[in-house]
Amino acid sequence: MSDKSSWPEQSFGFGAFYFSYYSFVGVFPTYVTLYLAFRGIDAFEIGILMSLMQAMRIIGPNLWGWMADWTGQRACVLQFTAALALIAFTGFFFGGGFWYFAFFMVAVNLFTSAQGPLSDALILSEMQGNMSRYGQLRLWGSVGYVLMTAASGFVLDRTGIVLMPWVGAAILGAVLLVSLKLYQTPRPIAERKQASVLNVLFRYDVMVFMISGCLMLAAHSALYAFYSLYLSGLGYSSVTIGMMWAIGATAEIVFFVYQAPVVKRFGIKAIMLASLLAAVVRFALIGAAAESFVILLLAQLLHAATFGAHHVASILSIQKWFPGPLQARGQALFISMSYGIGGTLGGFLLSWVWDIFTPASVYWVASAFALAAFLAAWLSFRRRNGNDTE
Repeated sequence: MSDKSSWPEQSFGFGAFYFSYYSFVGVFPTYVTLYLAFRGIDAFEIGILMSLMQAMRIIGPNLWGWMADWTGQRACVLQFTAALALIAFTGFFFGGGFWYFAFFMVAVNLFTSAQGPLSDALILSEMQGNMSRYGQLRLWGSVGYVLMTAASGFVLDRTGIVLMPWVGAAILGAVLLVSLKLYQTPRPIAERKQASVLNVLFRYDVMVFMISGCLMLAAHSALYAFYSLYLSGLGYSSVTIGMMWAIGATAEIVFFVYQAPVVKRFGIKAIMLASLLAAVVRFALIGAAAESFVILLLAQLLHAATFGAHHVASILSIQKWFPGPLQARGQALFISMSYGIGGTLGGFLLSWVWDIFTPASVYWVASAFALAAFLAAWLSFRRRNGNDTE
């Protein structure tokens, strides 16, 4: 891979996997709540079931990331979890009560939550430090998220939510089929020796960076849990709300397309800190002036920075800290800390803010979370050694 602009050998497979996997990430949480209500589960119980989904992002990535690095068979573990996720999902074809669906929510998300970090670890291993094409492959995940969520909504609106399990199973079937085509690029012998992930994790700069990721995803809970409800309360139509989500996803895709020259020009540190400051501004704008369509549009365009740029800078940082045999566990730890712990705690805290104060207060608190994340990342980079501009 001496040509820095060359595509990885498995480019098509990785692009197809990102497309299918993130299609499920978009479709499942969007429509499973409607399906659970159809099955007679009340709103309070649905909230608990969705919290279980988030909790599995704490457990699943670490469990399967450890197994992947311990066995050295990341592709096999990815395929294994894809098969088990499809098997577990068959439970949604049948009716049941709260505990029935709690079991299958835990089972499905225990397996699917590992597939993002495992696929990232696989592609990072194949690229061997050449990240020039990562964004252009990862963007297919965003494309799948947008297209399949919209297409599934169109289908379910006309056929009924009862067919949600068929849609979900079809997507998980595609995930499994694509994963079977992926393989692990052999690592150099020097990288195969066992290393301690804890020795890296408990470094000051790494721990503070993980805290930054946790705070950033806690801030984004204001979007994932409340954005549509907030805009609806301000009088925006469903069409406008959907358009805003699509604009945000399109903005992140644009960043992924141009990720390589941006990283080369500005470096990881500058991109990370800029993305966090953009989040401070974005959430403050939503809290202060969401009644203005122009301001709301500007805030959504900042998704290119607050998700796209932050995601790439995070992946590259974790790659540097957790190289070789630690790669899968490093990516898993970041997902657990950010999406798992950060997303779960952020959702609970912001729910309390929404209930006690005003809906706009949620976004002011989210802006404060993002500012704290910026300060944590700044402290991390102060301690970091080496060249951060690679």
